[in-house]
Amino acid sequence: MSAIQLAALARTSEPQSMLRRFLALDALVTGANALAYLAFSGPLGRFLGVDATLLLALGAFLALYTAGVGLLAARREPPAFGVRAVVEANLAWAAVSLAALALWLTPSTPGAVWTVLQALAVAGFAALQHTALRARQSMSV
Repeated sequence: MSAIQLAALARTSEPQSMLRRFLALDALVTGANALAYLAFSGPLGRFLGVDATLLLALGAFLALYTAGVGLLAARREPPAFGVRAVVEANLAWAAVSLAALALWLTPSTPGAVWTVLQALAVAGFAALQHTALRARQSMSV
């Protein structure tokens, strides 16, 4: 992704703001998933063909993860170590989601589609955050 495309997506050309916005967007989307999984684990589980207990556990995990990413996004200058940890966690989440779909989950068709789409979205967040972090680091050199 070019710097121009990244800046247009973030609506800023300032790498620090770009990074914070991508972290905040990640926290917002992840938090929405966490709330949905926690509040509607039964109906969502039936629709997606996934055990409601699994969705509850994922919702609790995602709520904690959201808090961490949100705190990182709220920092004036998020530390590179923390951002890299979020990027790596997002990539791991995407990979485990796809592996789970291939190896042990047997979701409904909407559940399989959801799993792939959320894995792609999370990998996309990782790519945006990584690119913004690199842009910030190149500006400080």
